[in-house]
Amino acid sequence: MIIDVHGHYTTAPAALGAWRDRQVAALKDGTPAPLASQLHISDDELRESIETNQLKKMQERGSDLTVFSPRASFMAHHIGGFQVSATWAAICNELCFRVSELFPDHFIGAAMLPQSPGVDPASCIPELERCVRDYGFVGINLNPDPSGGHWTSPPLCDRHWWPIYEKMIEHDVPAMIHVSTSCNACFHTTGAHYLNADTTAFMQCLSGDLFKDFPTLKFLIPHGGGAVPYHWGRFRGLAQELKKPLLDEHLLNNIFFDTCVYHQPGIDLLTEVIPVKNVLFASEMIGAVRGIDPTTGHHYDDTKRYIEAADLTAEERHQIFEGNARRVFGRLDAHLKRKGL
Repeated sequence: MIIDVHGHYTTAPAALGAWRDRQVAALKDGTPAPLASQLHISDDELRESIETNQLKKMQERGSDLTVFSPRASFMAHHIGGFQVSATWAAICNELCFRVSELFPDHFIGAAMLPQSPGVDPASCIPELERCVRDYGFVGINLNPDPSGGHWTSPPLCDRHWWPIYEKMIEHDVPAMIHVSTSCNACFHTTGAHYLNADTTAFMQCLSGDLFKDFPTLKFLIPHGGGAVPYHWGRFRGLAQELKKPLLDEHLLNNIFFDTCVYHQPGIDLLTEVIPVKNVLFASEMIGAVRGIDPTTGHHYDDTKRYIEAADLTAEERHQIFEGNARRVFGRLDAHLKRKGL
C-alpha cells in the first residue's frame, strides 16, 4: 500500500468557511455565535469536494490511503477562547469522519484538538477520546503554539503537555506536531511559521528528557522536519554539548519525519541523513504548494515521484510507503488488519 500520513481537508465545501466567518464575526461584534446545527453540508457535497480533488489526485499519482485531518491553517487556535475552539474542532473533525465513512478505503481520520492559548491541554481530552472512540481516528494534530506565532506555551518537554501525552499512550495514537495560521506578521504561515515550528519542536525535545518519561510516545514532525535534516550535524553537536545521548538513542525511537519536501534534492537529503525507519510517506496535497514545477513539469507535491527516484532499495521504499506508517500509527495497522490488509 501507499499510505499518505499527511492530508488535510483543504477542499471542504464553502459552507464550512462561511460558518466560521460568522463565528469569528460574532466574537468581534458581540452577537450570538452561530450554532453547529446551523451548518448544513450534504453527503453529495462532501463526495464532490473529495472526488474532484484529493481522491482524483490520489488515483492519478498512485496512493491508496490518506490519514486525513482538518485544514491546518483553519485550526486558528488563537481565535476566541476554549469554547470557540471546542465547537470549531468538533465540526471539523465530524466532517473528516464523514469523509472517511463515504470513502472508507481511501481516508481515515486524525483529530484536530480544541486547543486555546493559556488553557490547560487536559481540556482537549474529551474531543481526543471522542474522535478515537466514536470516529475510529488513528492520530491527532498537536499545535505547540496555539498563540499563532507568538509562542506563549511551554516547550513540548514541559509537564504542561503531559495530560495529552498520557492519553496518546493510552489510546496508541501518535501526534503530528503541526501549527496553524500565523497572526505574527514576521512569519509567513506556510513558508516560515510551519517550518520554524518543525525545527523548534525537534529542538525542544532534544533539550529535554521527555522520552525517558514517555518511552512509547510518538511524534511525527512534518514538512521533512523543517531545518532538522539539513542541520543534522548542528543538532548532533548541540546534543553533545547538552550532555544528551546520541540522537539515535535520545530521539529517534520516538520522533519521525514525513516526506512533504517538494523537490528531489530535498528528499535525497532527507533519506540520506535520517534513518529510513524514521521517514513516512506524505504529500500534504492539496496544500500549501499546489503548482507545477517548471523544471520537471510535475506538481511540487507529487512526492511519490521523489521517493521512487531516490537511491533506495525496494525494501526501503516499502518501509517509507507503508511499513513505517503501520508501525507508528498502531491503530491504523490494527484497522487495516481487520480489513485483511
